[in-house]
This record gives sequence, C-alpha cells and structure tokens, in this order.
Amino acid sequence: MKFKIILSFMLLLFAVTNTYAGFPVTRTVTTVTAEVSEENTVTADELTSPAAVEADRQLVAILLWLFLGGFAAHRWYLGSPIGWNILFILTAGFFVVGWIIDGIDILTGNYPGL
Repeated sequence: MKFKIILSFMLLLFAVTNTYAGFPVTRTVTTVTAEVSEENTVTADELTSPAAVEADRQLVAILLWLFLGGFAAHRWYLGSPIGWNILFILTAGFFVVGWIIDGIDILTGNYPGL
C-alpha cells in the first residue's frame, strides 16, 4: 500500500514539475483588428508562445506513442513517410529499439513534425 502511495506521489510530482519551462520563452505578438462598425475599430494584441502550440501536438503524439505505438500511430500523426511507417509496423517498431528512440525524440521535441 505504501508503495502505491509513493508511486502516485512521484507521478504527480513528475507531472507538475514538467509543465513549466526552465528557460525564458520568446513570445510572438499578433495584432488582431476587428471592425465593430464603420466608425469604430477595435485592435488587440494577442501573445502566443511557441511552446504552448507545440505542447498540445506533443501531448497527443506521446499518448499515441504510448498506447498505439506498435501500430505507428504517432508516426502517422506526425507525418512520417508512409514506407517507413509500414516498415515500423512490420518489424514491431524496428525491434522495439525504434519505438524507444521515437519516444525519446517526441519527449525532447526533436522528432520531425513537432
């Protein structure tokens, strides 16, 4: 029972500590202009972070890698070449080594397509 509690606490701690960037992130300012009427125009600045956009795509990719990795679901989602995806399926994830390498690349953000 103690092991389950400690493991749950460690998983929660890991999930919380990996949500924030440990380095400054440059944000992109996008100006949005909306015309309310002929006389009134509203402009607003919208701040977006490249990490926020990639985080959603990375989360989906890691979940696909984890649960459907044997069927190359993460590779199809990230746009890998079709021939390599079929080879990945037929060789059981390049004999599991390719599956692990793909997971590391997705987690670090180095996978092409992220």
